Amino acid sequence: MRIEIEREQDGRWIAEVPDLRGVMAYGQSREEAISKVEALALRIIADRLDHGETVPELAEFFAVPA
Repeated sequence: MRIEIEREQDGRWIAEVPDLRGVMAYGQSREEAISKVEALALRIIADRLDHGETVPELAEFFAVPA
């Protein structure tokens, strides 16, 4: 999944995963923002799977033999 990152005027960094609506996180450094948004994205995906929702973003992540 693609992460977009930019620096705010106040110096904080914001990272976002555009394919997962609402998944964004701030950090004091670029690396912190990326780490936080990756963790949040994984939590959102896990929650969707726990609730039986489809997660199109994982379509090619797992290979299941026919």
